[in-house]
Parts: sequence; C-alpha cells; structure tokens
Amino acid sequence: MTTASQETTNTSWKPTDKWLLGVVIAVITFWLFAQTLLNVIPGIQNALGIELTTANLAVSITSLFSGLFIVIAGGLADRIGRVKILYIGIYLSILGSLLIALTPENMGAFTTAMLLGGRIVQGLSAAAIMPSSMSLLKAFYEGKERQRAISFWSIGSWGGSGLTALFGGVMATSFLGWRSIFWISAVLGVVSLFLLRGTPESKATRDPNAPAYRFDWGGVVAFVIALLALNIYISQGPNIGWLSLPGIGLLLVTSIAGLIFLQIETKHKTPFLDLQVFRNGTFTGATLSNFMLNGAAGTLIVALGLVQVAAGMSALQSGLLTLGYLIAIISTIRVGEKLLQKFGPRRPMLWGSMITGVGILLCSPTFLLIEQYIVTTVIGFTLFGIGLGFYATPSTDAALTNVPEDQIGAASGIYKMASSLGNAIGVAVSAAIYVAAQNASPELLEQLDIFIGRQDNVALRFGGAIGLLFNVLMVALAIASIILTVPRDKKVKIAEDGRPERQDVAPPPIGN
Repeated sequence: MTTASQETTNTSWKPTDKWLLGVVIAVITFWLFAQTLLNVIPGIQNALGIELTTANLAVSITSLFSGLFIVIAGGLADRIGRVKILYIGIYLSILGSLLIALTPENMGAFTTAMLLGGRIVQGLSAAAIMPSSMSLLKAFYEGKERQRAISFWSIGSWGGSGLTALFGGVMATSFLGWRSIFWISAVLGVVSLFLLRGTPESKATRDPNAPAYRFDWGGVVAFVIALLALNIYISQGPNIGWLSLPGIGLLLVTSIAGLIFLQIETKHKTPFLDLQVFRNGTFTGATLSNFMLNGAAGTLIVALGLVQVAAGMSALQSGLLTLGYLIAIISTIRVGEKLLQKFGPRRPMLWGSMITGVGILLCSPTFLLIEQYIVTTVIGFTLFGIGLGFYATPSTDAALTNVPEDQIGAASGIYKMASSLGNAIGVAVSAAIYVAAQNASPELLEQLDIFIGRQDNVALRFGGAIGLLFNVLMVALAIASIILTVPRDKKVKIAEDGRPERQDVAPPPIGN
C-alpha cells in the first residue's frame, strides 16, 4: 500500500476518561437510540398511521445510509480532520432525533417524509461518528490503553445494540412514549459535545510527492447505485417477485454497477475505497467476519417480531427476552480484551463467533410451546451476547492496528461500513425470508408435524424458524472468513507493551 501522507496529531494532549465518555455517548446515540426501531416500529407505525412498507423502510434505511457514506466520511476525516467530522456527526444525530421526535401523526406524505428524513440523517450521523471516533482512539492511545479504550467504545456499540430492544420497549410502553427515545438522544448529543470540547485536531498531512487528490465521484456513484438496487431487491422482493422482470432488473443493476465500481477503484489514483487495504489478512478477516456477525442482527427482528405477532407479547415483554444478551455482552467485552492480550485476535474471534452461532440456534426452535421457547430464547440471547463480547475488542483492535496511520480513517470507515451494511442486509434478508416462508404450502407444514400447541400460527412460526436459520448461516460464514484470512496467533502476538506486530504487508498465500 502506498503511503501518501503522514499522521498529524497533538501528541502532548492526553485524553481523559471524561473525554472517552463523550465518545461513548456519541456512539450510543446510534446503537442504543436510533436502533430502537428494530423493536418499537409496530407501535410507531400504529401511532403515525403509516404503511407497513414505509415502516420496514424506516428500520433499514438508517443502516443503509450509514453503510453508503461511512467510508467517504472516514476518508474525509483523514483529510480535513477527525474531530471536525466527529462534531458534524453529533450535530446530525441531534437533528435526526429531533426530526423523528417531531414527526406528526396521520399527515400522509409529510409524516412519511419527516420519519424517513430523520432516519436518513441518523444514518449520515453514524457514518461520520463511527470512523472518526475509531480513528481518534488510534491517534490518542497506545498499546493496552488503546485496547481499554476500544473495549469501552465496543460497550457503546455492541452493548448499545444489546440494550436497544429492552430500552426501546420500556420507553415505548411507559407514560413517556416512544418519542421520548429521540428527545433523550438529542439531549445526549449535546452532552457529548460538551464532554468533547477542546479536543485537538487529528488528521493526515499529505505527502507533496503523492498524486493530487481528486474526489472519486465515479466510484461513489457506482457504489451507491449497486447497494441501493440490492437493498430494494432484498426488501421488496416478496412484493415485486424474486424472479419477476423488475426483480431480475434490480439484480442486473446491482451486478453491472458493482463491476463498474471495481473497475473504477482499481484504476483511480485516489479511490474512495482503497481495495489494497484488503491485502492484509488480519484486516480482511476482521472486516468480513464483522459484516457477517452484524448480518446476524436479523435474529432480533425475527425472534422479537415473532413473539409479538404469534404469541401476543408487548414490545416490553419481548425486549425482556434480550436482558441476558445485554448483561452478557457488557460483562464479557473486557474479557475479550484480556483474551486478545493473551492469545492475539484469531482465537477469541473464533470462540466468540462459535458461541454466537450456538445462541442463535437456541432461538430457532419455534415449534416449541411459547413457555419452552421463552426459556431457549433467553439462553440463546445470553450466549449471543457472550459470543459478541469475546469477539468485539479483538476484532476492532485487529482492524485498527493493521493499517497505515495515514489511512486509519478510511480503514475504520470500511470496517464500520461492514457493520452497517451487514446490519442492513441481514435485517432485510431475515425479514424477507420470514415473510416469504410464511407462504409455505399447508401440505408441507402438515407433513412436518413438529409444531406443538396452537396451530393457527404455524405459518408464522415456520417463517420465523427459516429466518433465524439464515442468521446461523451468517455466523458460519463469519467463522469461515476468520479461519481463511486471519493469520495464526503467532503472527499477531501481543507484545508486553500491548502493541501487536504490524501487518502492513500482504500475508503469505493461504496454505503456505
């Protein structure tokens, strides 16, 4: 990889725990507050009087826009300043929360525009906050101090996503109502800005001998078109027909735009997504497995949606099923940090992914009685949390420490793009499979003859099982990507000072 710039950071300034708290608060405005729609969208849909398709779009569009623009924001952070991009992201978070909190009821297109507009702005805020905050952790911390900071950052992101279902359910069913979620988010954005005030700027200074920077408009446009077409195909496939003419047309647009994107990125002198960063095996494994595990977020929307629709649970009752997930992930993230320091990233990433897969499997037996299913799901979500806790810090640290200093913003953007797009695609595919599988023939369901108890909701339960098994597949792919790409632990062993060996050069071919 060609290094086109050097790092410019005020090394005399040292961050405090108060500053780190400001970063974590900025992170949870997305993962804790914005993501509550995964659980509370049925109530919001009824309150606002919007169509089901609009409600589903409101759930996925935030992660989609975050994924579309996060690499761009990461690259801009390297060039114009990481602190500046972080502040912009927090301002956007406040604006997006206010738009949703102020969305009027039953005003047709205006209601839809306010809700979707707020969700889009929230996605753009996440695109700015995630890579810039990760870059600042790399710039301001070293060794074990950085790993500690990453653990708390991970508590904000992974822990926030674990608490979001329960938190959303509690707030939506309380006297405060669902709008209070976004009012609180806006207030916390202001608190974050206050805690981060006075942070010195950090950015990369370009080498005068490097090629003149030209914004990669062609690559960005092709990338956006490819992902938008793919997301529309996945989310609207049950309505338009998977193999209908419009469906096939969307697949063609995705394929053609994707090929054009790869062609542009390999030839552009200053690409917005530098594909050479994937020559590093550890970074590639961390990013691919991060995409796959975030794709398993569909577990939440299918399992929680199923118990609400098929068993009549409220948002709060279903959210309580994830309490073990929350406790487990928050309590084991620091354990993952210690495993990283002892074994390197590969083994805790593998262990975490395997435990996550077992947890999702335990959420899949929808043929049980509801009382039995609640027990297996609580255990499953707890294992889900333990697995992600083991995985989070080793994966994030591996991604941050194995790229050049001057490209840490763009690389962080790629890593978090994997999170956002994995989340968006995983949720969309899981929901689509959940809906499509409900149309299974009655003859097939009778032949299975495994569903205990009520028979009027068998189609729903069958759809839920198939949708959840898709998430098991995503975890299996995560495990495969780690095995195939992340070097064995001796290549990334953590030294006494907590600094892993640099991996800026391409790893040997797999099998050597």
